[in-house]
This record gives sequence, structure tokens and C-alpha cells, in this order.
Amino acid sequence: MKDNLLVNRRKQNSRDVLCSVYEKYRDSLLVLAIALSNDVNTAEDAVHDVFVSFAGTLDNFKLTGSLKAYLAKCVANRVRDLTKVKRSRAKILDDRQDCRKTGDVADPGRLIVCNEQLQQLSSALAQLPYEQREVIVLRMRGQMRFAALAKSLGISVNTAKGRYRYGIQKLRSILNSEIQK
Repeated sequence: MKDNLLVNRRKQNSRDVLCSVYEKYRDSLLVLAIALSNDVNTAEDAVHDVFVSFAGTLDNFKLTGSLKAYLAKCVANRVRDLTKVKRSRAKILDDRQDCRKTGDVADPGRLIVCNEQLQQLSSALAQLPYEQREVIVLRMRGQMRFAALAKSLGISVNTAKGRYRYGIQKLRSILNSEIQK
């Protein structure tokens, strides 16, 4: 169902619409939040907070672009806020998330490889400066264009592209050095 229709139906008190939006975007927003925070608990909190806030303001909400991009921006901002709070309290945790079941339960070897690759990527992303990690994750997992990404972060398009390029180069370097070990 189109996002505009979902938002308009919510304004007409259709109770199932909010559930539809949640089910449609929950998983992709959670993956985005995990990649940004490197902490499953923080990611779940951020996604939950965004949907609670979204539900509370939906009556006055006007969709001007992509709902997914809007929610991704909100999740990124919430993750940033939660991460700042954690840093200020010196409670940064390094949690590892398990590889989600891809539906191929019959092949445990594939799950092991998937889990190992996710851990390597998560570790490599965690080594990037937050600004680079944020741009990479919003671009790849949030599927945001550079113009929208730059606008949501309050930076220029060239700065967003530069952070993305330098972050990808550093990721390649980190992952290549791990492979050679």
C-alpha cells in the first residue's frame, strides 16, 4: 500500500494502518539502527521510540517525500541521541548480534558463515568514525539518495559523498587486512 494512502487512512482513524506501517518498515529500520549503534538493545529502543513518536504525531503529519526515508532519518537521529547518552554515562557495550535466520535452516554451515560475515562487517563498521558510518548505513540500508541524506544531516552533498567514499575505502582496508590474517 502506498505511504500517502497509509498516512491519509490513519488520519481517518483506521487502526490497522499504523500496524501496517510498523510491519512494513520495522525490519529495515532495525537493521539500520543496529548498523549505526552496533548495539541491538539501543537499536530496538531507537526504533520503538521513533514509532511511538510517529504514532503520537500522525494526526498532524504531512508526508512530503518518502515515508521510509523520513523514518530512517528519525531512527538515525534517535540512535545518535541514545549513543550520546550512553557515552556520557560511560556505558558503551559491545554486543554481537546473531545472524538472523534467512529461511535456510537446513544448512547450518550457511548460518555460521553468515554470522561470521556479519560480525566482521559489524566490527569493521564500528571502527569507522560515526559520521562516516552514519552516511554509509543511511545510504546502503536506508536507501537514501545523497541529496536527501545531506539535507537530513545538515551537511552539503559533497560532504556526504566524501564521508561515504572515505568510509568505504576504510571499510575495504579493514576487511582486507582481516582476510589476510
